[in-house]
Amino acid sequence: MGILGFFKYFNFFIENFVTVFTLLGVKPNISTFNIILPVGISFYTFQTMSYSIDVYKGKLEPVKDFISFMAFVSFFPQLMAGPIERASNLLPQLQKRRTFGYDKAVDGTRQILWGLFKKVVIADNCAVYVNYVFDNYQRQSGITLWVAVAFFAVQVYGDFSGYSDIAIGSARLFGINLMRNFNYPLFSRDIAEYWRRWHISQSTWFRDYVYFPLGGSRVSKAKVVRNTYILFLVSGFWHGANWTFVIWGLFNATLFLPLLLLNKNREHKEIVASDRMLPNIKELFQIGLTFFWVTLTRVLFRAENMTQACGYFRGMANKSLFLINSLHDKRTALAIIFLIAIMLIVEWIGRRDQFGIEKLGNKWNPVFRWAMYYSILLVIFIFAGKSQEFVYFQF
Repeated sequence: MGILGFFKYFNFFIENFVTVFTLLGVKPNISTFNIILPVGISFYTFQTMSYSIDVYKGKLEPVKDFISFMAFVSFFPQLMAGPIERASNLLPQLQKRRTFGYDKAVDGTRQILWGLFKKVVIADNCAVYVNYVFDNYQRQSGITLWVAVAFFAVQVYGDFSGYSDIAIGSARLFGINLMRNFNYPLFSRDIAEYWRRWHISQSTWFRDYVYFPLGGSRVSKAKVVRNTYILFLVSGFWHGANWTFVIWGLFNATLFLPLLLLNKNREHKEIVASDRMLPNIKELFQIGLTFFWVTLTRVLFRAENMTQACGYFRGMANKSLFLINSLHDKRTALAIIFLIAIMLIVEWIGRRDQFGIEKLGNKWNPVFRWAMYYSILLVIFIFAGKSQEFVYFQF
């Protein structure tokens, strides 16, 4: 925790310490450091913490093989951005002999392919549009600001779940099964379901090591509310040393609160329309409303500071949000919407599986199945956006 605290939060606390004393009329002569944040530090710190806590509580025997332990901490596919693995899952796999499995390798390669599509085609194309709008938000119309932040909500999903797919698929090539990290959160019917399906390795980490030790839901309703706010605040602060992430955590906790008070936070455990081809009108409305709230929270997630976030929210409320002709670069926006639609259709078809194309085409003639794989590769090469760093590398 000390390592994480220094590299990620030292300057944040120093700057706020100086600000508070300056407001009181005292100007402390304290300088911040030009600290370079190690890539993925939050992920391998939390992964190692879970091992230490589990050993301390007697849930896990200490590993005596130093090489296996270091492989667990620094397993390269998921080192930079997760999934945040548990020692109880990954260590036993590293300690036993593994042989190459053709079926596992094929399945892993398919997941890598789909992860690349989500990252390179969806996330990177969204990023170019989003970056331009957020950098020039004062001069954009209301509808442009709404479209850009909706694109950002999809960008973060494509970027992060795409990384997870690539990591999980790469690990499978080596005979390692990493835990699932995303379960189609864009098809969620409420905020509680969204957070159960989003970044599963992190949400379960906070549940097991923060929420449950506080008493979880087995305490009074007032303490359950307290625990929920603590959970989301810690999650927000985990993402970065910025007040935007703190407010983002509070915003999400507040959205979660009505479901909690009405005991509806565990209502949707199965994937939407699990026994049907299409959702009904009510489910479509619920999915749309959930995405609307998620989109609002993403303004805080993307803004560099609270000034930009507040200015962006004001711009979104401008009457120009109804003027379609004022949309920035309509041609590019429509192209991105078309690509997003392709991703959503594929993931809707495969929503019962581990990833979008896990079983798609498995029963087809090999010619058509391979044609599908090459088509996805062709789309990746043709529609690849300008190369963008993974969003979660900053965490």
